[in-house]
Amino acid sequence: MAGTLNKVMLIGNLGKDPEIMHFDNGGSLVKFPIATSETYTNREGQRVTNTEWHNVVINAKGLVDVAHKYLKKGHKVYLEGRIKTRKWQDQTGADRYTTEIQVNQMTMLTSRADSEGMSSDQSSGYSQQPQTAQAPVAPIPEARAMNNSQEEDDLPF
Repeated sequence: MAGTLNKVMLIGNLGKDPEIMHFDNGGSLVKFPIATSETYTNREGQRVTNTEWHNVVINAKGLVDVAHKYLKKGHKVYLEGRIKTRKWQDQTGADRYTTEIQVNQMTMLTSRADSEGMSSDQSSGYSQQPQTAQAPVAPIPEARAMNNSQEEDDLPF
């Protein structure tokens, strides 16, 4: 493989409302943290949840407005983008680094009804996943008994 790939796909919950920033050149961006969690059972039989926090930045013109207008703390969102490490200097002049997810595609997974039921001071940002109904499964027809009376020479191949 000659090329490289820097692609991230995340489904998580916003940790706070998106913060929008406007620039003198007319550009803008929105940023917010999202949490992704992994749950497993350890050797002692206890359920353990590990949560990772990701710093998200959206600067794609159409997505900035949508994210700022419709996303709120606790909302579930699907994001695609790339990892970018940004270098900056703190107040003392020391170099600092921040790793961010720069988003180029977004799908809101929280429905409007779910969104209206959330309080503005919701602290956890997590909600129970909705139960999904499984499609009915058609019965599998019984396999016809093989006719062993055919000779091997009658096979079509």
